Amino acid sequence: MKRVVLGMVLVMILAPAVTDAGDWILRLRAINIDPDESSEEIGNFNSTVAVDSATVPEVDITYMFSGSFGLEVVAAIADHDLSAAGGAIDGADLGTVSLLPPTAVLQWHLAPEGLFDFYLGVGVNYTTFYDYDLSDTLASLGVTDIDYDDSFGLAGNVGLSVYLGDHFHFNGDIKYIQISTDAEIQVDSDVLDTVGVDIDPWVYGLGIGWKF
Repeated sequence: MKRVVLGMVLVMILAPAVTDAGDWILRLRAINIDPDESSEEIGNFNSTVAVDSATVPEVDITYMFSGSFGLEVVAAIADHDLSAAGGAIDGADLGTVSLLPPTAVLQWHLAPEGLFDFYLGVGVNYTTFYDYDLSDTLASLGVTDIDYDDSFGLAGNVGLSVYLGDHFHFNGDIKYIQISTDAEIQVDSDVLDTVGVDIDPWVYGLGIGWKF
């Protein structure tokens, strides 16, 4: 009896997963957002903007147009601490800002029928910045707010799903996303300086998924 049960389990695990047109794939991942940032100098301080990494939950859903091609839409929210790098104010706290970066990626699945589903993708990202929290350091210098322009850029990814049966799977995914903004440093109603910042993060994700 144990051998029969074990055989049934092995069949469920090793049976090839088949992806068809019209399938939906829902995933929950933990992602680490690792900015590859660069920026213009802040005022006359010879300092640039540093953006810290963040680890947050992420939800994504994919619609398969065929067995090989699908569109993935990703949703996540992240808070990033900002600081000065180099120059006269190196290490100074520049506050915290929240990002909402929905991303849509058209993906090519190289082996949609099997245990291992490897895919490549290219798409677009739109990021909006909100809930900026001004630091005490900037407030002491007379800064009252920093306003961030929204961003529109390209995105690319590579990923692998390992199926345990036809529906449940583990997933690993790496994305590179172009995110840029102009940060307006404000003193009351006046703009003291505008600093261009490229965040351009690598996003590393691990999670689980369900195809239905």
